[in-house]
Amino acid sequence: MLSDLNINLPTSSIDLTWLDHGIGKILSDLLFYEFFTIGDSAVTSVSLLQGILIMAITILIARYTQTLFLRLNTAANGKVPPAVYTIIRVLFYIIIIVGLVTALSSVGINFTNLAIVAGALSVGVGFGLQSVVNNFVSGIIILFEHNVKVGDFIELDSGLRGTVKDINVRSTIVTTPDNLDIIVPNSELISTKVTNYTLNESIVRIHIPFGVAYGTDKEQVRNVVLAASRNLDITYDDGDKRRPQVWLVGFGDNSLDFELVIWLNPKNDSTRPGSWNAMYMWEIETALSEAGIEIPFPQRDLHIKSDSSELLFKRTDNNKESKA
Repeated sequence: MLSDLNINLPTSSIDLTWLDHGIGKILSDLLFYEFFTIGDSAVTSVSLLQGILIMAITILIARYTQTLFLRLNTAANGKVPPAVYTIIRVLFYIIIIVGLVTALSSVGINFTNLAIVAGALSVGVGFGLQSVVNNFVSGIIILFEHNVKVGDFIELDSGLRGTVKDINVRSTIVTTPDNLDIIVPNSELISTKVTNYTLNESIVRIHIPFGVAYGTDKEQVRNVVLAASRNLDITYDDGDKRRPQVWLVGFGDNSLDFELVIWLNPKNDSTRPGSWNAMYMWEIETALSEAGIEIPFPQRDLHIKSDSSELLFKRTDNNKESKA
C-alpha cells in the first residue's frame, strides 16, 4: 500500500556564507557604506538612493498634477483664470516641499531639531543663495498679487516687451512679438517699473505724430486723418471721451506738427504695441497722399540781400586798389 511506502530523500543544506565574502561582501559594503552621520542617524548609500528616488517620484507627480489641472481649467481662449493658475502653482510647490522633506527624512535628517535646520538655511543664504531666495519670494508675491498674470502683455523698464508665458519659482518667461522666450528673474518684476497693457482693461491710448506743410487747411487734415484711423479694426470709438482726435501740437521749423490721438482695443487684433504705430503711420501717409496734402521734409531757404552783395563788391575793389 502507499502508506507503507517509505521514500528517503537526500538532505542538503544551502550555504549562505557567500554573503559574508566575495561579491556579496562587496555589494553589502557599497549599499551600507556610511558617508557621514547626522545626529544619531548614519547616512548610507541606501538612504541616499532612497531619498533620490522619493524626490524623483515627487517631481513626476507634481508635474503631472500641474499639467492635468491646467488642461482641465484652460478656457476656450487658451487662457487659465489667474486665481486658478495661482492655486495650481501653489499646489505644485506644496507637493515639491512635502516630497523634499520626506526625502531628507529618509536620508536621516531629523526635522524635529529646527535650530539645526534654521542654521543650515541661514548659512546657505549667507553664502550665495540671496538671489535664489529673493526670486522665490518675488515669485510668490507675483502669484498672489495678480499685478502680472500669464497672458498679460507687459513692458519692462529695460524696454523688453512681450506676453507673460509662465511664472516659475525663480523666473518668469516672457515671449516677445518676435517669438523669442526671454527668462526674466522674478525680482526684476518686483523691484523695477513694469507697464502692464492688459492689467485691468485692454483699451489703451497712443499718440501718432505727423506733420504737414505750412498753408495746409487744418480742417481737411483732421477729416482725412480721422477717416484713415477708422480703417483699422483696433480703433476704439465710444462717441464720447474715448474717440479719435487730431491735435495741433506745435509749429515746427518745416511743418505744422499734429498728433493722432487714438484709443485702441487690442482684443480686436492680435498685433502688439510695436506694430500699432507702423499700422497708423501707413494709413496716414496713404490718406494724405491721396488727398494731395504735402508732407514736408527738412529744408533751408537762403535769402541774399542786394545791399549786402554790393557792399561786399565795394570792399573787394577797395582791397585791390590798396594793393596796387
